[in-house]
Amino acid sequence: MSEADTGVKQATAKAVNIRIAPRKVRVVADLIRGKDVQDALALLSFTPKRASEVVGKVVKSAAANAEHNLDLNPDLLYVSQAFVDPGPTLKRWQPRQRGQAFQIKKRSSHVTIVVRERERR
Repeated sequence: MSEADTGVKQATAKAVNIRIAPRKVRVVADLIRGKDVQDALALLSFTPKRASEVVGKVVKSAAANAEHNLDLNPDLLYVSQAFVDPGPTLKRWQPRQRGQAFQIKKRSSHVTIVVRERERR
């Protein structure tokens, strides 16, 4: 649904072709889904995963997009959606014994973060 259908403003940010497997990035994305932007950034700063740095940058970008493009209040923003899609896979060969070769798949990810403004209570 678009903004016109729901009346809810949302800002999106993407990082494409991140050279980390989607399975590993999804672990980090699951941590921040539904949390306030400030809480999500604090949580990511203490998460010992390589993907947390990338996801943190995308969250900051989405928050900046919301504040700059849509004039939303940065204190009321929360992560409404966080999902990771597979990107292109690089296929490499690992030489093995007796003339064999095993295939190695180097996977990449597309990270998408959507932030919305919480309703005032």
